[in-house]
Parts: sequence; C-alpha cells; structure tokens
Amino acid sequence: MKQFQGLYEFVSVAEKLSFKLAAEALGVSPAQVSRQISTLEQRLGVKLLYRSTRQVALTESGGIYYDYCSKIIEQIDEAESAISQLQQNPMGLLRVTAPHAYGEQVVSPLLNQFVMQYPELKLWLQLSNQVIDLVQEGIDLGIRIGNLTDSSMIARRLTERSLHLVATPDYLAKFTKPNSIRELVNHSCLARFNQAWSLKIDGKEQSYKPKGKLSSDSAQALLNACLEGLGIAQLPNYYLDSYLASGELIPLLEAHQPDPEGIWAIYPHNRQLSPKVKCAVDFLQERIQGTIDK
Repeated sequence: MKQFQGLYEFVSVAEKLSFKLAAEALGVSPAQVSRQISTLEQRLGVKLLYRSTRQVALTESGGIYYDYCSKIIEQIDEAESAISQLQQNPMGLLRVTAPHAYGEQVVSPLLNQFVMQYPELKLWLQLSNQVIDLVQEGIDLGIRIGNLTDSSMIARRLTERSLHLVATPDYLAKFTKPNSIRELVNHSCLARFNQAWSLKIDGKEQSYKPKGKLSSDSAQALLNACLEGLGIAQLPNYYLDSYLASGELIPLLEAHQPDPEGIWAIYPHNRQLSPKVKCAVDFLQERIQGTIDK
C-alpha cells in the first residue's frame, strides 16, 4: 500500500535523527532509507526532515506526521505480536461440538479443566447429536462417535465406546439373570424411545427391540432407573465404568456385546492446526487415555 511506503524509514530516522543509524536498525542501506523518505515527501507534498551533512531534524510538518505515524506503527507491532502469541499459546475462542451424552459425561468436565489452565482462552461448547458441518458453522473441533465418512476432516482417535447390558444385583435376584437373548422377553428392558438395542447375534450385529415398563430419551434417566432396580438397560461404558467396578451393576450377555466404536476428535483438513486446537486434542487424548489406564 502506498500509504505505508516510507513510513517505517521515516519513523526510524525521526527517532534516531540519523539516516545511518536508521538504516542499520532496519537492515537496509542509508541510500534506500533516503529514497523512501524522498518518495514519501513527494507524495505528501511537504518537507518532513531538515538534512545537513552534520545533523537531521524534523520540520514542523514532520513532527506532526511523526506523532501520528509512530502510533500507527506501534499498533501494527502490537497486532503482529498478538498474532504471534496466538500461534504459540492457546488463546481466543475455542468452538467445540460433541454428542450430547458423551459431551456431558466426559468432554465438558475435561474442557473445563483445560480452559482453567489458559486464562486467555474462552470455550464455546455445543452438545448435539446432529452431525454439524464444522467448516460451515466455523467450529474448531468436533467430537464424533462411530465410523467417519468425511474425508475433508483430520481425525485423531481419542478412545472407544462400548455398549453393555446391565442390571443391579437386587433386580437379578428377583428375576433371574438372563443367559440368552431369548430370555430377555421375560425381563423389563429400559430403552430409548423407539430405539432398538444393538446385539451380536450369530456373530453379526443385529437390532433387538426391547420391551419394558420405562423408556426415555435420556441415557442418564435410564441409568437412574436401572440403578433403582427397574430393569435391564444397555448403556455406553462411560456411564457404567464406576458402577461395574463397584459391583452396583452387573454386566449381562457379554458374548452378545456389539463391537466397540471409535471416539474421534476431528478438525478441518484445510485449516492450519492452531495451538488452541492442538493443545485441546492433546489434553483430551491424554486425560481420556489416562482414565482408561487407571
């Protein structure tokens, strides 16, 4: 831009009152500094500097012009510094989307810890079971479960999700532990609205339509009902791990458990991986893997 041509040279000479020292600071020749300032003076139609063999001084116009230009250059330097820091440390707004249940149970608590580590970082978290177009919606990072079909995304595997049939010891003491899928008809099955369970039958994953006294669109509600002894539920491992470890819930029909699904962190392929996204993915992977190892 013509408006900036000679600006840095002029400000440097005005501050050092020397073409030689200004040239050394800018890493160019004194002749180039002189040419740039002459071009600037011609464009403005005013004399900015008094030149002599012994000294350099600002004219009245030069003094006024310097006051404005020095502030402009300071703001440009601050802007470049801010961008440079942005490329080194997580800062700004991190926009994340995740499936509703997994987001509530796992992603949200971990991202809360993450943003606490970086005071200049803000979090925007959308929990939705709809597949969100990251590029169109301007989202930095998405968490997905299952098979990935969008080749325009870079994906990193965080962990996996497994589905388990479970019930309480008290429930099983009253109604007998089922030993086959066929025996599930004798039990109260807790399921989502109009959704089938996924079970492995004859080596293939198939849908099983459960029937019971309670249904809900909330996995947490189904877990609560199961813990109260109202029936058998099929839920993801991240809802169940602590209850299975404590014995509060008992796994059922494990031979018919469907294969685990991958849980992925994805981000647009055509974007430079910013520090906030890279650090967030590293943090999630480290903490989730650490939880699994324990």
